[in-house]
Amino acid sequence: MVESTQHAPTTKYVIKAKFEVEGVVEKPDVVGAIFGQTEGLFGPDLDLRELQKSGRVGRIEISLESKHDKTTGTIVIPSSLDKPSTAIIAAAIESVDRIGPCIAKVTMETIHDEREEKRRAITNKAKEILQKWVVEGTPSSDEIVKEVSGIVRTAEVVGYGPEGLPAGPEIDQSNSIIIVEGRADVINLLRCGIKNAISLEGTKVPESVIQLSKTKETTAFLDGDRAGDLILKELGQVAEVEYVARAPAGKEVEELTPKEVLRCLRERVTFEQAEKTARPRLPLPENVVETAKQLRGTLEAVVFDENVKEVARMSVSELAEKLPQINGAHTLVFDGIITQRLLDVAEGKSLKIIVGDRIAEVAKRPFNIKLMTMSDVA
Repeated sequence: MVESTQHAPTTKYVIKAKFEVEGVVEKPDVVGAIFGQTEGLFGPDLDLRELQKSGRVGRIEISLESKHDKTTGTIVIPSSLDKPSTAIIAAAIESVDRIGPCIAKVTMETIHDEREEKRRAITNKAKEILQKWVVEGTPSSDEIVKEVSGIVRTAEVVGYGPEGLPAGPEIDQSNSIIIVEGRADVINLLRCGIKNAISLEGTKVPESVIQLSKTKETTAFLDGDRAGDLILKELGQVAEVEYVARAPAGKEVEELTPKEVLRCLRERVTFEQAEKTARPRLPLPENVVETAKQLRGTLEAVVFDENVKEVARMSVSELAEKLPQINGAHTLVFDGIITQRLLDVAEGKSLKIIVGDRIAEVAKRPFNIKLMTMSDVA
């Protein structure tokens, strides 16, 4: 008996059975028994030979082993038939009771649905695509308006003082000023209708800014990075700054949308509060930095205690549910977006540091939690 070499073009199911034979037989004996004892049972539509010729049943794979005058093994048959027809073929194979000259017993083990495995793979890939899509995000309405509106004419930026510092046109007339880091920050604030900003153009505070701070209400609006921390410290030593506003961690004032600019200024704090809640200094502990690198693309989260010991690891989807149950949580690193819901949960757990892939627009930023992105630390 010769095995068919034709494979089913699209396998839906895989029939797997085991057999026991009272005697020694070989693979051709098993195949011959299957063909011979199922032939003509259900007509040509379900005849194994015809089904193999048409490609609806694939090659019959046999594995066997003979010991102590007994042979055991498995039968594997791929099928592209529908479920009822596949079940009939499986039952017919189980009816085989002799192989070669020997008594045999065939027992069905499984009918594996190949499409189910493919569905799982597609579902997992879809989750990955969706997560990446959400992380990268689509442009907000503010960003679209900003792009369509174009940039403010550079003529509206004036040079102030002997240093020629970039400033808004109302820097002299206004009773208050906003100190920013660079010319691009002044331009971005002009886009938002804010015309009393002045740029430091470096980390050293110019004399013109120092003098302005003594006569006007002064707000420092700084980038959400290490440089912003250094400038805040410098301003505290030489200027009279009443309030501090910060861009979200990892962001610069020049890239904020109008909505983000206004929110940051609305949520400004006193200089004393800003000093108390200064952002953590980089670098973070080595294992936290290494964890941030390893978690990218995994959709996982890791929680550390105050001794930087890992106390929990979970998927990002479980974070909001499981975080409240973790005792001693100090630092959270996860491959996901820092949202308002997560901040509300974290504040209740007294977390001190959160490192995420990205920081979403949030209405309330806790002053006692330092927010960072993976790009900041990794």
